[in-house]
Amino acid sequence: MKIEKIQKKGSKYRITLDNGEIINTFDDVILENNLLFDKSINSDLLNKIKTDTVYYESYNKAINMISKRLRSEYEIRKYLEKNMTIEEDINKIIETLKRIGLINDEAFAKAYTNDKINLSLDGPGKIARNLVNFKIDDEIINEVINNIDNEIVEKHLEKIIDKKAKTTKCSEHFFKQKMQTYLLNLGYDLSLINQKLNNIHFNNDASFAEMEKIYRKMASKYKDDELVFKLKNKLYSKGYKMEEINKFLEQKTVH
Repeated sequence: MKIEKIQKKGSKYRITLDNGEIINTFDDVILENNLLFDKSINSDLLNKIKTDTVYYESYNKAINMISKRLRSEYEIRKYLEKNMTIEEDINKIIETLKRIGLINDEAFAKAYTNDKINLSLDGPGKIARNLVNFKIDDEIINEVINNIDNEIVEKHLEKIIDKKAKTTKCSEHFFKQKMQTYLLNLGYDLSLINQKLNNIHFNNDASFAEMEKIYRKMASKYKDDELVFKLKNKLYSKGYKMEEINKFLEQKTVH
């Protein structure tokens, strides 16, 4: 077989053989196999060209992934394992990308942490858990987490708590319980959460207004002792303290 024509087609090259077969490949394959000068192709060389094309197809896709955002070595390896079967080729691509600096778990961890701190609500604990899922080395994780600006973390906490407090319909006690769980799941430190929550004090008028709404709704269905029993259970389930409930009931003269 002989090569009749080599044409540039987008990011690839089209090789047309004298038997009509067409191979879409990459410039690396053409150069490595000396196809510009030696036009003769035997079956062994043809198989090598096809094998090399598969390799560079995966290699270029990996680079394309990295061009969109930094990737951990684990992400690239998982992707390659889905598209390639030869472990030696996977390792070769990984090592090449590491050598030229396109895979660097330390740089990835720093960029990931910076993005999460500045563009999400995630706290240090959640960021660390996610980095573990990316198979980042523990030493790298500890370094990037320890370098997070504590002032930024505190401001995030205050912003989240203030925003939730403005829209909540819960009692102060129940709100703080719910927020503690929510913020722990977001990866914030328990002692810091409690410190910020202790600085939040609800408007009693707003709390009583919410109890009033519940009272009116239940008063249309129940009377006397049954109303008191149902109302206390309802308010208690929403996190109101019994002291608050009794004070409200006294004002409503419900006995």
